[in-house]
Amino acid sequence: MNNSFDISVVGGGIVGLASAYKLQLRFPKLKIIVLEKEKELAFHQTGRNSGVIHSGLYYKTGSFRAKNCVDGRKQLVQFARENNIRHDVCGKIVLATNTDEAKKLVDLKENGEKNGLINLKILNLSEIKEIEPFAEGVAALWVPESGIIDYKQVTNTLADLISMINPNSKVLCSCEVLDINDGFLKTSSGNISVKNNIFCSGLFSDRFAKKDNIDLDLKIVGFRGDYFKLSDKAKHKINNLIYPVPNPEFPFLGVHFTRMTNGEIECGPNAVYTFKREGYKKVFF
Repeated sequence: MNNSFDISVVGGGIVGLASAYKLQLRFPKLKIIVLEKEKELAFHQTGRNSGVIHSGLYYKTGSFRAKNCVDGRKQLVQFARENNIRHDVCGKIVLATNTDEAKKLVDLKENGEKNGLINLKILNLSEIKEIEPFAEGVAALWVPESGIIDYKQVTNTLADLISMINPNSKVLCSCEVLDINDGFLKTSSGNISVKNNIFCSGLFSDRFAKKDNIDLDLKIVGFRGDYFKLSDKAKHKINNLIYPVPNPEFPFLGVHFTRMTNGEIECGPNAVYTFKREGYKKVFF
């Protein structure tokens, strides 16, 4: 392998591959290398999330988060259609179980519309039953632009497209970045000469920032989400996505039901502090 590249992207999750793909698309002659320490792409957060295509419903209007979520969703769905990636823009309901929660749906709908969402609708009980017959509540917000997708397939497709655009670019797994030096990266596969580095290293991004001599006043603290899977005899009770009305006292979306692209139904998550950054199990040895 030629060990000289214009840009390195450290991290083989969806953020790293999407960043590399967009750069390669815009600058097809650049030699880009994506470095992933695991033996496969999308091994960590990308391959372990709930696979939801978020609509941009909740975020503060005018914020980068709102704008990027809505624009990114549109790009993601278009990309999935063009590349035969498993996905379904199936919609979701945000379910109110009492009158106080039902009142909040009005503000939530208004916020979503300001963010550019279309065809939002507040449903009564009979309308809820048409979409989710087993759901029990007093009202719900219908969000038709939410969906589900296989993010692992997205990531691997991005990797294939990068190599198609420029065969001299590389996506290298089982290659851990050990240190950052002026003009090259020290890796488990040897030194790689690079002009510019982009770090998309997820739970280790703060440590890489320090290696790159950036003065940080923050540190990543890991939380693990546990999910239950519905049994085969219970799967029919959930058609697509059911979310609770957000509780402003807690910084999480709450426990929800999610249909996956493989047909399984997940229920969760909780949020559990982990004592290691990649602590996916309940006990550590």
